[in-house]
Order: sequence, then C-alpha cells, then structure tokens
Amino acid sequence: MIRLSFMELETVHTALRQELWLPVAPGALEEGKAQLWGLVLEARAVPCRSVRSDNGWHVVVPASFYDRAVKEVRLFEEENRNWPPPAPPVRTMNGNVLATLSVLFLLATFHNITRLDVTLPGHPPLDWLALGSADAAKIMDGQWWRAVTALTLHANLPHLVSNLAIGGVLVILLCREIGSGLAWSLILGSGILGNLVNALLHSSGHISVGASTAVFGAVGILASSSVVRHRHHLQRRWPLPVAAGLALLAVLGTEGEHTDLGAHLFGFLWGIALGAVAEYLIGRFGQPGPALNAVLAVASAVGVAFSWWVALAAAP
Repeated sequence: MIRLSFMELETVHTALRQELWLPVAPGALEEGKAQLWGLVLEARAVPCRSVRSDNGWHVVVPASFYDRAVKEVRLFEEENRNWPPPAPPVRTMNGNVLATLSVLFLLATFHNITRLDVTLPGHPPLDWLALGSADAAKIMDGQWWRAVTALTLHANLPHLVSNLAIGGVLVILLCREIGSGLAWSLILGSGILGNLVNALLHSSGHISVGASTAVFGAVGILASSSVVRHRHHLQRRWPLPVAAGLALLAVLGTEGEHTDLGAHLFGFLWGIALGAVAEYLIGRFGQPGPALNAVLAVASAVGVAFSWWVALAAAP
C-alpha cells in the first residue's frame, strides 16, 4: 500500500482536473493564420489558445474538443480555399479620344444641317424633327427608324450642348475602356431600345428627341460593367456603382420642363443590361480586337445612316 501525504494527494487531484491540450495542426503556423483559426474556433464556441514556440505558432484546444476543432478548421479552409479571388486584370486604356470626339463633332454638325432649309427634288423643305422624332404613335404604327433617328436630333443648341458636355465625358471613358466600336454599338443599342420601350408605354401624343436616352444608356453600361468586373471584390458594396448611376439619373435626368424621364430611365436600364452582358463576354473571351471594333463601329454608323435613308424615303 502506498501512502500519500495531503499535499501529494492535492497535486494528483489537480492533475486529474487539468485536461490535456492538443495542437489543431501538426506543424507550426504563421502568426496571422494562428490568429485567424483562433477567431474561427471562438466563433464556433470551441475553447482555444495560441501558443508560440521556437518554430512558429500553434493553436491548441482541449482534447475533448479536438475532433470538433479539426472539423471546423477544415471546413473553414475548404470554403475559403480560393479567397480572396485574384483582382481583375488591369486594362490597357484605348487611345481613341480623337475618334470619339470626331463622332461628337459629327453629331453637332448634323444639328447645324437640320437648321438649314434642305430640300429634296419634288419635296418641300425638310422638317427634320417631324421626320425623325420619336413619335410614340408612329413608332407603334411601324416607323421603327424613329427610335434611331431621334437620337441624332436636338430641339435647340442648349439641348445639344448639354448632351455633348455630359455625354462626351462618359462616352470617352467608355470608349477608352472597351474600345470605340463596342462602346458606340452598346450606347446606340441602349438608346434605341430605350426609345422603343418609352414609345410602347406612352400615349399616342408623346414625342421626344435627343441623344440623352443614349447618354443615360452609357451611365448604365458603366455602372453594370463595374459590378460585373469587380463582382468578387464588391462584397456588400456591390450596389454602389448602380446607386451612383441612379443618383446621376436623378440629378441630371429629371431636370427641365421638357425632360423625358421615361426615355432617360429606359435608356439607363437597357444600358445596365447590355453592359452586364458585354462585360461578361469580355471577361470570358477578352476585349474585342481592332478588327471587331472596326466592324462594330461601321455597323453602328451604317445603322444610323440607313435609318435616316428610310426616314427620308418616307417623307411626303
């Protein structure tokens, strides 16, 4: 029989009460990893400690929690294996400011032409606004070209200047990011679709002109392309680009007695849709090369010219 003193008996009882602590990982960890694992385990109500040794850090847990701790750490690492995702590649900005400014200059030149008394053989002087405005009733009656031609018309010089000043900055930025051909085709597409939907939802007496529908299409394109491009890094801030676009729409697109809010809104919404699709395709297949950009630019110009040719052919 072994006899123990009172102090020895107390030491045995203390040792029995103290549970063995085991390291969660067999090897040493970096300090940041150890702190992160500790936060994960604490969030899952697993008691743990970070212990420093000569070769690094160890996260230790009571032996009774060991299996649970290993499981929680494994699940955390599997869920965050590819986090954070790589940042989207930095794009080379296209040096096409001159080409974009040339298109804006052509738009201003065309406005001056519409102020002249141009006549066709056998016809009275042309009323450009009557021929090309986005007349809702006539669009719904089959004159589809008005959704295009209305984008090139402006009621007066201040109307033109405001669209060129605001839209010019946005269009130049978009053209530099994705190329002139793709940018102009998307802007034109959002403006055309915006006019068509606006005509569909308005009464027969609704008439509008101006490039502002396409300008707000550019706002939507920029907003949605930013969301799609940086979707892995936005976290809870993903609505911010779209919210910024809506704020711009509210500030610039609702002022003035003759402002067509519907056209602005629908242009913006179509811009969001087209911009998201375009950005997804760019992310998957890359930016369009010079040849494709040239084809898109020519197609956009031909589309506008053909629409005006049809409008002039239909002139009384």
